[in-house]
Amino acid sequence: MHTAAFLAASLDGFIAREDGALDWLPQPEAEGEDYGYTEFFARIDALVMGRRTFEVVSGFTPWPYGDKPVVVLSRTLTPADLPVHLPLRLHAGPLLELLRQLEAEGVRRVYADGGQVVQEFIRAGRLNELTLTTVPVLLGRGRPLFGAVGEDVPLELLESRSFAGGLVQSRYAIAGRRVPDGEKGQS
Repeated sequence: MHTAAFLAASLDGFIAREDGALDWLPQPEAEGEDYGYTEFFARIDALVMGRRTFEVVSGFTPWPYGDKPVVVLSRTLTPADLPVHLPLRLHAGPLLELLRQLEAEGVRRVYADGGQVVQEFIRAGRLNELTLTTVPVLLGRGRPLFGAVGEDVPLELLESRSFAGGLVQSRYAIAGRRVPDGEKGQS
């Protein structure tokens, strides 16, 4: 199973304001640029996100993930907290157990979304690829992308590109973890 994250962060390393707000992010629809997200998302079979990320995206209309299955990692939400018309499910157990279940269901490519979830994938040694778009803004405080990961995590730069407006996107393989052939030099 291949697992990947596709995130944006402020220059000082935050993925959201302290209250979860994303108002500082550029709006792709206004700029006519999606920073490679559509191509990335087309290769994904399922998403795994945390409760806080779910709470932010649950208010988006339309639902940004179409009919792709989304698993929300939470020990506090119940099935009644999830909209029944969306392909959502909860998982409160260990990450490795979830990944085994998804693999048994035929899922081959997972999108890990949200700072805590990405950190959990890294700590478990299960993140293969990280695409990070750095937005040229300093927030000063907020929700950090990275926290304690347990040990050094060497990365291999696969590509880097810049966009109008000063955004810089870098795609990394987690050193020693496989990135599918044909994807080493594309986003």
